[in-house]
Amino acid sequence: MKNLLAILIILISFNISAQKNPQPPRLVIGIVVDQMRFDYLYKYWNKYGEKGFKRLINEGFQCKNLRYNYVPTYTAPGHSSIYTGTTPARHGIVGNDWWDRNKKASVYCATDLNVKTVGAKTEKVGQMSPRNLLSTTVGDELRIASNKRSKVIGIALKDRSAIMPAGHIANAAYWFDGETGNWVTSTFYMDTLPQWLTNFNMQQKALAYLQQPWETLLPIDQYTESLPDKNPYETPYKTGGITFPYDFKLLMAANGGQNLIRATPYGNTFTKELAMETIRNESLGADEFTDLLCCSFSSPDYIGHQFGTDAVETEDIYLRLDRDIENLIDEAEEIVGKDNLLIFLTADHGGATVPAYLMDSRAPGGYMDYKPVRDSVNAWLKLKFNADTSWLIDINNDQVYLDEIKIASVGNDLEEVEEFLTTKLMKLNGIRSVTNASRLKKFEYSVGTNKLVQKGFHPKRSGNVMITMEPNWMEYSRTGTTHGSPYSYDTRVPMLWYGWKIKHGETTEPVFIDDIAPTLSWLLNIPFPNAVSGNPLPLSLD
Repeated sequence: MKNLLAILIILISFNISAQKNPQPPRLVIGIVVDQMRFDYLYKYWNKYGEKGFKRLINEGFQCKNLRYNYVPTYTAPGHSSIYTGTTPARHGIVGNDWWDRNKKASVYCATDLNVKTVGAKTEKVGQMSPRNLLSTTVGDELRIASNKRSKVIGIALKDRSAIMPAGHIANAAYWFDGETGNWVTSTFYMDTLPQWLTNFNMQQKALAYLQQPWETLLPIDQYTESLPDKNPYETPYKTGGITFPYDFKLLMAANGGQNLIRATPYGNTFTKELAMETIRNESLGADEFTDLLCCSFSSPDYIGHQFGTDAVETEDIYLRLDRDIENLIDEAEEIVGKDNLLIFLTADHGGATVPAYLMDSRAPGGYMDYKPVRDSVNAWLKLKFNADTSWLIDINNDQVYLDEIKIASVGNDLEEVEEFLTTKLMKLNGIRSVTNASRLKKFEYSVGTNKLVQKGFHPKRSGNVMITMEPNWMEYSRTGTTHGSPYSYDTRVPMLWYGWKIKHGETTEPVFIDDIAPTLSWLLNIPFPNAVSGNPLPLSLD
């Protein structure tokens, strides 16, 4: 009897252990949709197919209240936060670009002049790497944990959206060059493109896609979730209109040649095709070492910026993206099997409703012009401190950058200057709150906008004074839209998990963007990225 009881205890213990430590998936595909608001999942629900977004929701696990917990909400910080499990305060990517006080110049997040282009004619296209990223990514930790036997690859039309997710130890990152129509990389990763990618580039698929007009997927009168096809809140293509159909063959010359594919639904399909070629030719998911493919769909961001969140063009690109995601899942499952495939889908930020549309509808919204703000800052500094215009370096990412060395050299106290500008800026129309670097260094904020600002603040890269505008205010044209604010339209994004051992379910509990990487690390039984600030999400496993 005792022996039988001992055996039962061993079996129960083994079963619990097996449940806690299941065999990890062979392939993880991380999907990031650039500028996807959470509500797009349901705004177009009745027009989606059954095997794209709906399959991820109906068969997977959804976090319905995932938020970005910092500002500014831009592409490079978003992709970095998703894969590092922390915010710009730790990973250092405070914007797509920022003022470098040591170099005394504005720097782009991924620029690296120590590497060379691979696959493009213009050198600067490929002089890119993740060296400005101060944290490891989940992909880095996966490579280290597997003694570099796992493969990690990032792909996106935008260089920063391929590079930051893939991390420092990735096998490759590929992005698009509109001059050649090629997917390219840099010598940070390799000296020559793999032969399979050279063959893929030789097909000139981008050029072939741009020979096709863009017509709506469904009859245009069915796009009842959107504003009329012709409305005053959209930015036309150069030399083109703002109504369907769009003849890309005629529009290419004035709109960047093959770069035009970025602002078309075909950019997503082109990216999906590269993803599948990468899985096949790199044999991702073919052995016991988990591989990670970081796939970002950039075209929705270009379309959102140009046409806004309520355009037929925006609706159509999501209906088409739904089909691309369906194809990607189907083909990946065919190659590695559903039980061996884990997919997560999220977004790097949302997007604001066009303020002009809100204003015309008698709702709050507005536009900030920073040129007169710059003039005011210079005038205030001259009157108060007898300063010349060199004290103000720039206003970028809603942050005022000051020449700290110049201020100190004439005997002024930097904190006093920051506090003075904080008080003055608060009086301007359209500004909701202002804080500054001195406050963020001295105090830890636990609630409110300042908490978000602090999590996006890096003392060596951020500005001296941080501005938060009123809801749906922005510095932008009166057509199209942008993002970057702390409000829900920019910070609330989808979070879907699917495949492998993920149980169907959902949660409405508040979770945050820096929770994704530790969740993936937990599922893969590997260390968290080294600057992690988030926590694993409440997923249930079979």
